[in-house]
Amino acid sequence: MKTFMQPKENIERKWYVIDAEGKTLGRLATKAATILRGKHKVTYTPHVDCGDYVIIINASKVNLTGNKLEDKMYYNHSGYPGGLRERNAKTMIEKYPEEMVERAIKGMLPHGPLGRKMGKKLFVYADANHKHEANKPETLNID
Repeated sequence: MKTFMQPKENIERKWYVIDAEGKTLGRLATKAATILRGKHKVTYTPHVDCGDYVIIINASKVNLTGNKLEDKMYYNHSGYPGGLRERNAKTMIEKYPEEMVERAIKGMLPHGPLGRKMGKKLFVYADANHKHEANKPETLNID
C-alpha cells in the first residue's frame, strides 16, 4: 500500500471562526494551530500547506490560568544595545490582544517557510466583528 501524498493543486480550504471568549489561551492555540496545519484532515501531508483558514474573534476576552497575567513575560528586541522591551501578559491582553493570541498560535506552527505560509491564513480580531463574512466561515466550538 502506498502512502497518500496530497498535491498542492487539489487542496480544498474551508474557513472557520473560533470565538475566544472564556477560552484558555493554550487550548485555543493548539486547536487553531492544528486546523492551520491541516492535521484535522484525512489528506494531511507534512510538507504541503493543506490547512484551512482560521478567524479568531474576541481575542481580548481569552483566559489565562494561574498567575500568568502577572508572571508571563513577552520579549521584543530592536537589535540595538539596550533595545530589549518586556511586557507582561496583563499589558498584552489590555493593549495588544491580537498579537498575544497570534504569538501563541504561530509558536505552535513549523518554524520555517512552510510555517510562515500557514501563519498567513490566521486572522485575529479583538472584538466580535470581522471582515470575512463573504467567505462563509463555519463556527467551530472548542470545549
